[in-house]
Amino acid sequence: MYPPRIFAIVLRVLYLIRESPARILPLVIWVAMDIILWGFLSRYLNSVTSGFNLIPALLGAVLLWDFFGRVMQGVTTAFFEDVWSRNFLNMFATPLSISEYVSGLVLASVATSSVGLVVMLILATVVFGLSFFLYGALVIPFVLVLFLSGIAMGIFGISIVLRYGPAAEWLVWPIPALLSPFVGVFYPLATLPRWMQVIARVLPPSYVFEELRGIVHHHGASFIGLLIAFLLAIGYVLLAAWTFTRIFQHAVRTGLIARYSAESVN
Repeated sequence: MYPPRIFAIVLRVLYLIRESPARILPLVIWVAMDIILWGFLSRYLNSVTSGFNLIPALLGAVLLWDFFGRVMQGVTTAFFEDVWSRNFLNMFATPLSISEYVSGLVLASVATSSVGLVVMLILATVVFGLSFFLYGALVIPFVLVLFLSGIAMGIFGISIVLRYGPAAEWLVWPIPALLSPFVGVFYPLATLPRWMQVIARVLPPSYVFEELRGIVHHHGASFIGLLIAFLLAIGYVLLAAWTFTRIFQHAVRTGLIARYSAESVN
């Protein structure tokens, strides 16, 4: 891989954001609204219950799950910009390789999701008093697992769109909502039926939220759970990259990539 080509992909995304307020506002507005809504809900629930502070449990979970969603959307949105502008084919008229292109999307996601994370942390800390010191140093590897999981889901998402056409983007946006019941963002996995628990055990975010609940309830976190989550996340990233590469090769071999348009959904 040639780093300047990867940086060029990132730079293109940053130029698009810089020149368009319509692209800047979604980076902060939606995450801010989520933190404000759940922050006041947590504060209200604290006022009608006693003995347990719900702000770390609810608001912390919302913050981390929003971060996962923003990472995934950072990858998919950067790809969709090329699709919407009919620029995807132009990218590969250059010496750019598929690995360089995907790496550029990932780094662009790092930049955009970091902005949202900072906004969420500031609001949650200053307005609602959420302190991540409660979680200790373990919050760093847990955030890393969510980041890797978001990258994997983002690459899977753009693979779907590459295979079935731009109209398939509507299959991508609901992915975080479809996963959330299985990963136990707000409740222990033990509350799920057995078949949902089986699915949850192969999703890295489920280990993150389960272990963080243990920290909030002063039960501690399991190193084994963290290790399983990290290995699963790495595995999904590799599988997603392999899937995207195979679909791209299929699109080139069959000529689908030359017909890439909003109508190419078959």
